[in-house]
Order: sequence, then structure tokens, then C-alpha cells
Amino acid sequence: MFSVTVRDHLMVAHSLRGEVFGPAQRLHGATFLVDASFRRPELDADGIVVDIGLATVELGAVLAAFNYRNLDDEAAFAGVNTSTEFLAKVIADRLADRVRAGALGEGARGLTGITVTLHESHIAWASYECAL
Repeated sequence: MFSVTVRDHLMVAHSLRGEVFGPAQRLHGATFLVDASFRRPELDADGIVVDIGLATVELGAVLAAFNYRNLDDEAAFAGVNTSTEFLAKVIADRLADRVRAGALGEGARGLTGITVTLHESHIAWASYECAL
């Protein structure tokens, strides 16, 4: 299996409900390093997994919808804990929608999966994998 990963970052504010979150129940900021990995079993006709430039642009566009926002105020997330795991899924699903819509080019139609990893810090991160 081949893969290509592009990287960006995301800065948000949010709070999390439930005693398991301790002080993170209060409103706080979070800066995530975001890796999006695209995979396929064989390279396309150009000998690549995906156009890295297009993948970078599309990841940035997905993240722009949340960057510098208080996720507690986003209607799409009402009643949901915007945990690192949850956000990784949202980002992966939105990237998958862009692949299906052709935003990453015709060659990207051969992709079989996307993994998004959000790094909370240098010692903790969460990922979500989706099939295409």
C-alpha cells in the first residue's frame, strides 16, 4: 500500500462535557498539528498517490472552516464533545467528500482510504481512518 501525507495545523477553542475531561470541561484553546494520509494499492498513471499540492490545498480548505473558531458555537457540533478523535473523523470525512467530488483531481479517484491524525501535543494524538 502506498501513502502520501500532507500536514497543516488547526487552532480552536472548545469545552468538553464530562468529568473524564477534568479541567478541559472549561473553555480552553487547542492547537492541533494535522496529518492527512492518502493511500492506494497502486500508483496512478503519473506514478503518484495523489497530487500533493491539491491535497495540501484541500486539507487547508477543510481546516479553514474551523480555524480560530469556538467549536462550542458551531451549530453542526451542538451537543457533541469535540474530542480529538471526533475532530479527526470530521476532517477525514470532509476530505473524503472532496475526493469523491473530484477536488483532488481525476487521479485521486483511485484512492482507497484516508487517515487523519490530530496531534494534541508531542506525546498524544488520535487518528481516524476512512475507506473510499
